[in-house]
Amino acid sequence: MRRRSFFCLSLFALAGIAVALWAQEGHPLTGSWHGEWHPTAGQKIPILLYMKWNSKTIEGTINPGRNAVPLKVANLDASNWTVHFEADTKDQKHIAIDGKLDNIGSYNRTITGTWTEGAMKGDFKLTRD
Repeated sequence: MRRRSFFCLSLFALAGIAVALWAQEGHPLTGSWHGEWHPTAGQKIPILLYMKWNSKTIEGTINPGRNAVPLKVANLDASNWTVHFEADTKDQKHIAIDGKLDNIGSYNRTITGTWTEGAMKGDFKLTRD
């Protein structure tokens, strides 16, 4: 009898863990993303982007902390997995980000594309943590 009870409890525990892990995936952009963009050859500017889905829109922040820049526009086109983000820095530089989401099935998916900040423009790559 004890064996059967232990087996049933173990089975329920494993099922609960599986459901919890599956539920964590959520929206394809949700999470912390890190990477860099290159406004000129050889120049690397680090990026940290945090995004979450609030059940209606994508919310996000570029480089959370003292110099955080909130996303004003965040769009995902799931038909071709492209993204478009816009934000304005504290010193009034407009940021426009256009990219493509790759490795959709992987937890560590990537976004690559073009980053424009004020008059500077370059390529970027972000990987989800």
